[in-house]
Amino acid sequence: MLKSTKQIIVRDISWLAFNARVLQEASDPSNHVHDRLRFLGIFSNNLDEFFRVRVAALNKMVLLGKAAKMHLEANPEKILKKIQQTVITQQAEFDHTYADIIAEMEKKNIFIKNEKQLSKKQKEYVTRYFDEKVRTQLIPLMIETMPHAPLLRDKSIYLACVLGSTRESMVQRYALIEIPTKVLPRFVILPSDEGHTDVVLLEDIIRFNLPGLFAPFGFDRFLGYIIKVTRDAELDIDNDVTTNLLDALEKGLKNRKHGRATRFVYDRHIEPSLLNYLVRRLGLTKKDNHIPGGRIHNFKDFIDFPSSIFNNLHQRNEAFVHPLLKQPCRIMDIIEKKDVMLHLPYHSFDSVIDFLREAAIDPFVQSIKITCYRLAKNSKVINALINAVRNGKEVMVVLELRARFDEEANLRWKAQLEEEGVKVVLRHPNQC
Repeated sequence: MLKSTKQIIVRDISWLAFNARVLQEASDPSNHVHDRLRFLGIFSNNLDEFFRVRVAALNKMVLLGKAAKMHLEANPEKILKKIQQTVITQQAEFDHTYADIIAEMEKKNIFIKNEKQLSKKQKEYVTRYFDEKVRTQLIPLMIETMPHAPLLRDKSIYLACVLGSTRESMVQRYALIEIPTKVLPRFVILPSDEGHTDVVLLEDIIRFNLPGLFAPFGFDRFLGYIIKVTRDAELDIDNDVTTNLLDALEKGLKNRKHGRATRFVYDRHIEPSLLNYLVRRLGLTKKDNHIPGGRIHNFKDFIDFPSSIFNNLHQRNEAFVHPLLKQPCRIMDIIEKKDVMLHLPYHSFDSVIDFLREAAIDPFVQSIKITCYRLAKNSKVINALINAVRNGKEVMVVLELRARFDEEANLRWKAQLEEEGVKVVLRHPNQC
């Protein structure tokens, strides 16, 4: 048999090429600048998940040695090296695209300012904003005095600080501050001159106010650099049917918070002494994908960059209801006569909810069976199913507990559905 001469592209490298296509959309000047920022956010969010899952899996395969090479038909260490090279190249393209977007925004008199570019009025504003909203959310970690290195949380960004004194040049301390983006907006619109819009990032508000945090301890020199750790989020769950899937999943979710670091991203201008200290103290190795970047990380937040500052932003077309399913109507009568195809997201999902709601109260409906993978935070599907049970219907839900990064939410849905009397069947990984 002749050996194939076709080159097989490893799926992880292929995936990076797919994400590069998202970066191309961010680079395209024909797209609105707000959409270009959102594409940068999507690119960043995709890459985070890639490192949390695929790179984490490759790191484990390195430990398997020959068995992994047979499974992958490639050396996992070589794949990881190629990934790091590709990501660093893409990071350079990312930085260039971001600089280009910033230049375009400035032509429209929209400016993203850092802590050194604030006017007197803006300095007063960020000082007041910090005192009223930010200060109480901060817990600085003086990492040199801690017996154990702090566990840097996945999806969070940290301001790594160098604290020094001009009076005693040899005195230098390091601190970490988690940026509280879960409770405060990442982007703050500043008071600006007429015709201008100035925006500042939350971490730069904190940078500006570092003296107020640390000056009482004798420091008068303050530097801050954003860093980020991405952790292994792959759930190691035994696929043996004898395994209690719920117990294994709950254990996996707890372990996820303490997963091994798969990527360490830092400001390329960080002081070398601080970088070396962090790498050593956090127990990172050269295989943990050290990625130098710019001042800003967690670009996924740019998906929610305030749209209100753009005066020429076109509203997206809203999803519309299929003409045959406009209410009031009995959907079952319509689909009994002919098929109706919905093209989501162009057609409104409300028609699906209407269908479930109708089934929940229809006297001729005896049972409802549905498969759920991901569910909204305030799920109308769940509300309709619970309503059906309360109306005496028999409801069965096949629930995918291992929906990537929605496992915890689906565990909560399982408990709520069963409490209401819904029969929940868990899809096991070995089942088709």
